[in-house]
Amino acid sequence: MFNKLNQMKNMKTLFGWKNAFYLLAALSLVVLLVLSRDAGISGDEFFHTEHSENVLKYYAEGDKTAVTVTPSYNLPYYGQFPDTFSAMVYHLFGIDDIMAVRHLVNTFLGWVAILFTALLARKIGGDRAAVLTLVLMLVSPRFIGHSFNNLKDIPFAAAAIMIVYYIICFLDNLPAIKWSVAIKLALALAFGLSVRVGGLLFIAFFGLFALVYYIWKFKTLKPYFFKTFLWALGISVAGYIIMVIIWPFAMEAPVANVKEALDNMSKFATSLRQVFEGNAVWSDALPWYYTPKFIFMTIPTAVIVGVLLSIALLRNNRKQWFYYFAVFFSFVFPVLWIAINKSNVYGGWRHSMFAYPAMVACAGLGFNSLIEVLKNKYGKYAVGLGFALLCIHPLAFSIRNHPYEVVYFNELEGGVKKAYGNYEIDYYFHSLREATEWVMKNAEKKPDNSKIIVGAWHEKPVKYFLRNDTTNFTTTFIRYYEMGEKDWDYAIFATTGINPEQLRNGSYPPKNTVYKVEVDNVPICVVVKRGDKSDYLATLQKDNKDSAIALYHKALAYNPQNESAAFSLAQIYMQENKSDSVLALMNGILAYDPLSDQANYFKAYSLLMKGQNNEAATLCDKIIKHNFKYNAAYSLAAQAKLRQQPPDLVDAEKYLLGLIDIERFDNSTVQQLMAIYQAWGLDQRNAAAKVYSIMEEHFLKKGDKETATQYGDAVRNLMGGR
Repeated sequence: MFNKLNQMKNMKTLFGWKNAFYLLAALSLVVLLVLSRDAGISGDEFFHTEHSENVLKYYAEGDKTAVTVTPSYNLPYYGQFPDTFSAMVYHLFGIDDIMAVRHLVNTFLGWVAILFTALLARKIGGDRAAVLTLVLMLVSPRFIGHSFNNLKDIPFAAAAIMIVYYIICFLDNLPAIKWSVAIKLALALAFGLSVRVGGLLFIAFFGLFALVYYIWKFKTLKPYFFKTFLWALGISVAGYIIMVIIWPFAMEAPVANVKEALDNMSKFATSLRQVFEGNAVWSDALPWYYTPKFIFMTIPTAVIVGVLLSIALLRNNRKQWFYYFAVFFSFVFPVLWIAINKSNVYGGWRHSMFAYPAMVACAGLGFNSLIEVLKNKYGKYAVGLGFALLCIHPLAFSIRNHPYEVVYFNELEGGVKKAYGNYEIDYYFHSLREATEWVMKNAEKKPDNSKIIVGAWHEKPVKYFLRNDTTNFTTTFIRYYEMGEKDWDYAIFATTGINPEQLRNGSYPPKNTVYKVEVDNVPICVVVKRGDKSDYLATLQKDNKDSAIALYHKALAYNPQNESAAFSLAQIYMQENKSDSVLALMNGILAYDPLSDQANYFKAYSLLMKGQNNEAATLCDKIIKHNFKYNAAYSLAAQAKLRQQPPDLVDAEKYLLGLIDIERFDNSTVQQLMAIYQAWGLDQRNAAAKVYSIMEEHFLKKGDKETATQYGDAVRNLMGGR
């Protein structure tokens, strides 16, 4: 009997939470590394790969490219150490498939983030909390998807959770100091800083958490304030110094250049149009709730429920309130900061992905707390069952749609099918790999055996996957709405950049689509085989308009939804003052794509040609409402107002000032505004001074003091130094 009890005890130990944690962590590393081999190339990878080469040249040859910022090259502001490490590996071992190396490195760092998230939960809630947290991370499709190829955000997320974990470990040992923990914390800080200069935020986290912990343990730690402060300062300085060594731009000027990087990162923020809530919206004009809403739609509902449980059961864990404060703050503050400051973010919530591990740790602790509260074992089993059921949807999606985990939308949003055409899907172009590989296997040889031309908007990944077969294939850059202007045989189009109305009404994919990359039966990327080249041949008829017109009509007869041919033909008709022909063409496009900026603009232009000035201005207002950066609409609307009898100078000025507001003005804008002010009684000098004063005020509001000063000086020069 005694032996039997011992056997049962040993079995319980063998299959206990601690061993389950180690086993699951080890298996997940192997599985993730294997799965990373299927990943596509993310939209930013080639920029950072090229910068990695420049960094290596900096250390090996003293080449200054990696530390020289230009208007088109801001990557010196990024430490991007994982990219550089990857470059060192594939150069050292002579590996041709450099992207596979990058993806393996990134996946390992993704696993590190998963591991430390679970370790943080274990430190606060024990082994069971660690297992629950580990599972939640593994069934988070977006995080797993980015772990395959996003070396911008995943390493930063790994650094963030490591830093939070080691901060808590360091503080927990006070007043004693463990050198091993201090060294690990310094290295974690250095790692975070070496990925992005925004890692300075974690030093602030360290200071805040240390202060709060000191207040919590005031009676015990009162005599050790300065000791703690000096150690925290020393650790932060050590992390900073290590960061400087592995970041070339910082090495050049360890304080000034780091400050410059921090000050200038926002100035280089790219503004892109993103599909959000059914509309194509500029990323610098997205609503404040963009990031929190995107997070809520695309994380597992199990994580949402777990966080709510953690909040609801906080009273039961009040003795551990500091740890919960640290975890809550680590994910709530960054998201709130982005929302409150209306930061220019895009591509979902990848810019705040570093906050996600702490959120999952909170969720794992929430489920663990509920299990602890329940005394009845069947109640505990019910929680376990509920946890498992909530994990099914994201896990099934990942299994069904690998390697496109990154486009996951949860069941609360209705999955990818409901999100399609309403929210950005494959923003990072993961699907180009599958489409390119299909072309390699299935493309038909040309009669003259010349190279097959493969077109794509995001050309470099396509070229990379075709790199070993340049005898049969070559690539070219094409945009979807300009596809007729280039010679190509097959074209690869991801849904990014396609007007959302076309995605919803089924007018995309285009005619002659021969392959679809699908996620839950919706196409996220397509391969188009060119069945007619009349539109391209028409572009070669620059000196023969009649021939070009005939060819464009032939192209439209083959495919009535060939926007490229319709727009090119409309331009010829506008040159020939055939406004009715332009209207007919544009109405054909607007029938299936009513918010097409270009179609509405050409229609407004043709209305202006017909003397329908009010109608033209009204249509321009529609364009501006849909796309406030479409500068041609402002100029056309101003023309329409100036052509009225009598001219509407007030409204014309409004549209021209709109061009200044969006910073799309030119000399023509200045001259038109001056003419308006002169019509109101100002002489030429004062009219010019008024325009330059307006520009000075605009740039001051934007925070661009340098440009504002230039216009201010111009005003003073015009006014004779007054």
